[in-house]
Amino acid sequence: MGEDEYGLPSSFGETARGPERRAPAEWFLGRRRGLLSPFAVGTIDQLLYAATRTKHVMLRMAGLVGKVVILDEVHAADVYMSQFLLEGLWWLGQAGVPVLLLSATLPPDQRRSLVTAYLAGAQSAEAPAAVELPEPVGYPSVTAAWLDQDGPKLLVDSTKSWREDLPVRVEVIDEPAADSGSPVEQAGTSAADAAVVDHLKERLAGGGRVLVIRNTVARAQATFEALRKEFGTKEVRLLHGRLHAGHRADRTQGALRVLGPPGAGTERTGRLILVATQLAEQSFDVDADLLITDLAPIDLLLQRIGRLHRHDGVKRPALLAQPTVLITGTRLSGDGPPWILPATEKIYGRYLLLRTAAEVTKADGGVWSVPGQVPELVARVYGTGPVVPAEWADAEAQARQDWEERQEKRRAEAAKYLLTRAGEHGEPTLAGLHYGGHGTLAEGQFEALVRDGDRSAEVVLVRRDDKGVYAMTGRKLGPGGEVAAEVVDDVLAGTVRLPVSLTSLAEQELGPLPGWRDHPWLRYSLALELDERGEAVLGDYRLRYDDLLGLVVSGGRRFG
Repeated sequence: MGEDEYGLPSSFGETARGPERRAPAEWFLGRRRGLLSPFAVGTIDQLLYAATRTKHVMLRMAGLVGKVVILDEVHAADVYMSQFLLEGLWWLGQAGVPVLLLSATLPPDQRRSLVTAYLAGAQSAEAPAAVELPEPVGYPSVTAAWLDQDGPKLLVDSTKSWREDLPVRVEVIDEPAADSGSPVEQAGTSAADAAVVDHLKERLAGGGRVLVIRNTVARAQATFEALRKEFGTKEVRLLHGRLHAGHRADRTQGALRVLGPPGAGTERTGRLILVATQLAEQSFDVDADLLITDLAPIDLLLQRIGRLHRHDGVKRPALLAQPTVLITGTRLSGDGPPWILPATEKIYGRYLLLRTAAEVTKADGGVWSVPGQVPELVARVYGTGPVVPAEWADAEAQARQDWEERQEKRRAEAAKYLLTRAGEHGEPTLAGLHYGGHGTLAEGQFEALVRDGDRSAEVVLVRRDDKGVYAMTGRKLGPGGEVAAEVVDDVLAGTVRLPVSLTSLAEQELGPLPGWRDHPWLRYSLALELDERGEAVLGDYRLRYDDLLGLVVSGGRRFG
């Protein structure tokens, strides 16, 4: 429908402003149609969605055919997501779509699975003709796979790195017990954070840039608070996924300004500590003089190490001239298998963490050559050969059994939603493809289809006081939250993701503001109204948005 400023007669009245006007906007905003553009940029989910047995999936696949598909950081796909990734590659191979898959830390088995899926699709078969995939002999490397008249072809090659290997010193800060008696701990800081504070007081005597990566938001917030007490707010920054979109974007830009590559407006004077979650793990071009990180599986740990002494030509303090990673979140000293932070085990599982911890133990006080040693380390941890010490063997065996059962369960769960059922990839027609398909799903349910784990909800924060309703930027809205066109971005800047434990509560108790119900962007958004103190109550949880810490949750069984 036309707009008034383009000459639409006012006599059209409500016909031009009612539901009919909304319909075209919703068509172009539709989640299924973005890929129909000649060029499209998005998350890997856009391909994963195209591999689901859902309504309108042909629009997604049609948007991919005729393009060159480039997927970055493919190692980050877990076993559940990988089922959809492999299914999507089968169909792209069948359509002859060129695909580029990028990763710095891809395990060998995952590499073979990706190549096999694409070649099977190229041959319209359940499995490709037998082909031997050689392992690269160097790093970085490239693997190319394609089908010609004589069958599947492979090219595996490697080249010398564009830079010399970094000798990264590996050290462990054992997670201390809660009775260390440190002066910092006595001041109200946890033993774990007190140990980090003590290390940084010594290592930052001559200045420098430090990246601290914690595996949970709550742990990052606690570490930030402890460091802020010691070093001050100007020298300590916080970045995590529970900041609202506006703050997260601003802080990401700020981090790139002070930790980015030289010659790009980067400010590297003085002392600075950035505390972050996995947001800083990959696709984040920052350069730290020192890295402190919680234990994670080896490929992700190496990705984090990739932020360390990342760029040449950076002047570093003498105390931080040797690239060093300090690994926390575990206790490797003592007899028997290590203690690992329970929250970390919940995220990644114990099996790969044990095998990674074994490699860390071997390297403690020594060096890893990065990136040259990356393939070797990843292959050992993800392989089946002996890695852990003998006294850990029983713990590893139990962890492996639990891991394999969990992996098989997740594969089976994903299979329910895959576009093609097992054994039917070689069928000559598409007949029956949508048998048992999943039709119209809500947006949150659709996203959960291709990502395992508990579903989380996004809310849009607004502030309400006795004078009215405000976006988090301070822009005033209408009495019912009505939004002028120039204020939409201000409202959406308040978007934040809740902890998974609050998802069902949010969906039951929250909804759009009355003034959003006819807005194409906001009509499905959940509004969380904060009072003048920046607080709200959801069930038995108390939520507070702090401009420094982000969203802070207390109450309930988990946060009490």
